Amino acid sequence: MPSRARKTTLANEERLDRVFHALSDRTRRALLQRLARGPASVSELAEPFAMSRPAVSKHLAVLEEASLIARTIDGRVHRCSIDAAPLRDTADWLDGYRAFWDVTLGALAAYVAAGPPPKPEDERS
Repeated sequence: MPSRARKTTLANEERLDRVFHALSDRTRRALLQRLARGPASVSELAEPFAMSRPAVSKHLAVLEEASLIARTIDGRVHRCSIDAAPLRDTADWLDGYRAFWDVTLGALAAYVAAGPPPKPEDERS
């Protein structure tokens, strides 16, 4: 049986997979951008898109599965709001690679700043 730490890591990886999958589509990113300004009904969210409401609802379901949005139902009106916690977790994961890129890009900048290496004596003329 897997250890508790292994189960937690696996759950975190699966959560990260769902977030990246949700963010991989431009329509879903646009929906999140809109929800960052405040809650909206599904009708309001569907308005700017040239697609059916059921298609928008499918995108919203992916965002819900990733826990990026919460949906409340009041009668026939479905209202959605953003939940930024999974985005924060994803940013934290990406920050783990920031040190690698800082070092790598810093080394590249130093190499470029140093200019070309001097030619050996026998190649000068």
